[in-house]
Amino acid sequence: MTIVLGVLGFIVAWLIFTFNKLVSLKNQVANAFKQIDVQLKRRYDLIPNLVNAVKGYMKFEQATLEKVIQARNQALSSTGAGVKQRAQNEGQLTQALGRLFALAESYPDLKANQNVRSLMEELAHTENQVSFSRQLYNDLVTRFNTAQQTFPNNFVAGTFGFSSAELFEIPEDRAAEREVPKVNLGD
Repeated sequence: MTIVLGVLGFIVAWLIFTFNKLVSLKNQVANAFKQIDVQLKRRYDLIPNLVNAVKGYMKFEQATLEKVIQARNQALSSTGAGVKQRAQNEGQLTQALGRLFALAESYPDLKANQNVRSLMEELAHTENQVSFSRQLYNDLVTRFNTAQQTFPNNFVAGTFGFSSAELFEIPEDRAAEREVPKVNLGD
């Protein structure tokens, strides 16, 4: 009888431990996603300031500036969308910003402007923070999904309705966004 109670006690303790571990990981994933939002908000706030600062210098590059603003607005409007849609919109914004940075390097007066340099450095720092936040989110999602899918945790996850979280990644059909933007001012 004592052995049966001991085994039952062990099983109950394991169930509680596993459930709590999955809840903890689920909450960490949610928090990491919100941290991405914090960095993206900062990014969205910096972009109009940068665009306004470079407008006077880049009169002939109006299309690039418009694409940056359009990509920003599209990314900003998708804050309630799923991970896949947000990743796609953020990828488009990252690509547009890459073109803007590359073009800004081609304008000596623009590069010398302290305000523009400061904004670009701040935006570059924010881009690094966004990348770090995405990496942290994906690491936590991987840990959460692995914890749910491994035996015997998968029984607890299935019983209590845990579901896999989505990674924040660029969809394969948008692989061009992974490439460095090319800028040719000779045309």
